[in-house]
Amino acid sequence: MRKPEDPSGDGGAESCDLSFLDSPEVTRWVFHPRRTGPTPKVPGRLHPITFIVDDMVNVDGAVHFAERSVEDAPNILFFHGNGETVADYREMGSLYGRIGINFAVIDYRGYGTSGGDPSYSAMMRDAVSIFPQYADLLAYWGLSGPIFVMGRSLGSSPALEVAVGFQKRISGLILESGFADTYRLLERLGVDPQNLDALGERAASNHEKMKKVMLPVLIIHGEGDEIIPLSEGVILFEDQSCREKEILIIRRAGHNDLLILGIDEYFNAIARFVGRVRRL
Repeated sequence: MRKPEDPSGDGGAESCDLSFLDSPEVTRWVFHPRRTGPTPKVPGRLHPITFIVDDMVNVDGAVHFAERSVEDAPNILFFHGNGETVADYREMGSLYGRIGINFAVIDYRGYGTSGGDPSYSAMMRDAVSIFPQYADLLAYWGLSGPIFVMGRSLGSSPALEVAVGFQKRISGLILESGFADTYRLLERLGVDPQNLDALGERAASNHEKMKKVMLPVLIIHGEGDEIIPLSEGVILFEDQSCREKEILIIRRAGHNDLLILGIDEYFNAIARFVGRVRRL
């Protein structure tokens, strides 16, 4: 895809200087990139995609198509967790297809087949650059269904960045195992608090961003999440002022076993949320 001249799309995209989170002391704890092979093209089911971001760096992903009514099916743009890749979502992508959703998952720099090296500020800038290119791609393919943005764990941050900046073009936001307090998460991951700018939390805070989101929201969180406690998901839920909001708490689930312990609840909630928002 081409790099857009105006990444703000509807003029609402916000950008803060988050370079204070790009120190090696932070990056080595936040990102765990892995290289994988290219996504195979499977006609009608799976299609590799590439976006061009700052400095002509490629950020790659894949679209898993709905099994029915592809043209007007809902579309989800998904940002994954810090130790995952697009390749890890091949099986899950087909599950989204079964419930009638076109599911696009995006890597970060240095992950999969994407170029460059990961950093916090690049992840956020790239998300803002990717969204209008993704919308252009849907239009090019003739996919007219509503767009939802979703983020899991670390991916909740770029998902929120996109949701705040492109609210007029997005129908809803889904956050799985999302965090409210960025610095608290970084400390849990192993970052020394002395390496964090004391004045920077407000600029990086998902808690503050969620207050600006006026979209319908679905929060999914594990009851026993050991990395991002359930209380963080509850804060995000309470921050949101839209009446059309829902929280799904998967009992006994931790950070990485939500689908093992609650796969039916998980996909039923997403299908129900997307269907309800479409009818608004």
